[in-house]
Amino acid sequence: MSFTLERFAREQDSAAVMGSGAVHVFGTPAMILLMEEAAAACVQGELPEGSATVGTMVNIRHLSATPIGAKVSAKARLVGIDGRFLEFVVEAHDENGLIGDGTHQRAVIDVARFMSKFDK
Repeated sequence: MSFTLERFAREQDSAAVMGSGAVHVFGTPAMILLMEEAAAACVQGELPEGSATVGTMVNIRHLSATPIGAKVSAKARLVGIDGRFLEFVVEAHDENGLIGDGTHQRAVIDVARFMSKFDK
């Protein structure tokens, strides 16, 4: 099971704007977010009603800079299930090739139960 998301790198995605660096290129936090979004979307349609996933771990390499305005994509592939924990292999590409890769873990939660922790 896999899912791919595509978008264009925006100025708000830059390392300079996100605070992860001083340059105006697609930032690492934006790349990781795109990877997480792809992983969440990959499984959302298969979850029971009222369930969602939350990120619990990322192990990501950012390999190459991407200019603002370039098309970027992230692919998440589900490779393992351990109870309520889902393991993904993730990759990000721009128009020139691979820009990042790694693994990402998400946990399946009951949304109402999860949010009730904050009502107390």
